[in-house]
Amino acid sequence: MSHTVSSFPASRPGHRRLPVVDLSAADRGPAERAALHDRLHAAAHDVGFFQLTGHGVTGAETAALDRAMRAFFALPEADRLALDNVRSPHFRGYTRTGDERTGGSRDWRDQLDIGAERPARVPGPGEPPYWWLQGPNQWPAALPELRTAALGWIDRLSAVADRLLHELLAAIGADPAFYDDAFRGGAHPHLKLVRYPGSAGDGSAQGVGAHKDYGFLTLLLQDAVGGLQVEREDGRFHDVPPMPGAFVVNLGELLEVATDGYLKATRHRVVSPPGARERFSVPYFHNPRLDARIAPLDFPYARIAPGATADPANPLFAEYGRNELKGKLRAHPQAAARHHADLVVRGAQAPAEAMSA
Repeated sequence: MSHTVSSFPASRPGHRRLPVVDLSAADRGPAERAALHDRLHAAAHDVGFFQLTGHGVTGAETAALDRAMRAFFALPEADRLALDNVRSPHFRGYTRTGDERTGGSRDWRDQLDIGAERPARVPGPGEPPYWWLQGPNQWPAALPELRTAALGWIDRLSAVADRLLHELLAAIGADPAFYDDAFRGGAHPHLKLVRYPGSAGDGSAQGVGAHKDYGFLTLLLQDAVGGLQVEREDGRFHDVPPMPGAFVVNLGELLEVATDGYLKATRHRVVSPPGARERFSVPYFHNPRLDARIAPLDFPYARIAPGATADPANPLFAEYGRNELKGKLRAHPQAAARHHADLVVRGAQAPAEAMSA
């Protein structure tokens, strides 16, 4: 994710309902698929966020993941800290409450970061440092079912996100397979199991600070508690009430930049639940290979694209892995200092060129 500091209001605003997109309409004939494309086009262009139904993920699959996640956070703290991500040069594992940063401020949540299960790759001479991000996950020995549930979820949502991306590209008149090569041969998915333990003792409401995600697509499973807020065109953050059976989908900055701003990556945040009430969520980030270079999209609306939002303090790079590593170094300063002090000093992005459409 890329990060921007934002203050939280004393009271939470109301909500404007997100668009609802039924992915299963793609299987109900040309007319239904055309209507799906109209809805998906409007949601991605106007809002950058929507609720996704008809995705095919069953309630039983969701319940299995939810049980495993809650069992993990119910483990003794010592068992969770045995997986501290400070131990991992790949930024995998457990982050205790308050140790992750967004916009330089602490996020009041704890989490387990999981990716594709692959052997560690130490960058060789002349290789980009982002290869540090490839490596094994950390798993609790007392909970073997967590590994099965989490890796199965990554596979399941990867298929959903891949299909959704194809339909989205078709919806705006592009070749649905335009970015297939970027994901082929070892995509870099990222899964977070997240618990918000309630409000911070200092009164801060930042569950997660305002930011945009920097990949292609994010599919979020949230519980019934709520707390996610999305910035709308009025400049205010609006609540996203949980919708049973739906994923909240948002577009990442790679799609915004690749379409010169025609598709919208939208800032969002999480307000901590009041008191000691817990909230659980599972964001899945659909990311390409670390070494994939994201080319500008060829599509008919490019001529009326408004231009992507630029943040000079946080440039986006065409080579995906540089964005991912930059984000990890900022979000996890303790792990970065322990394993990658040289990258923190010289900047992981050099000498890459900023991405532009």
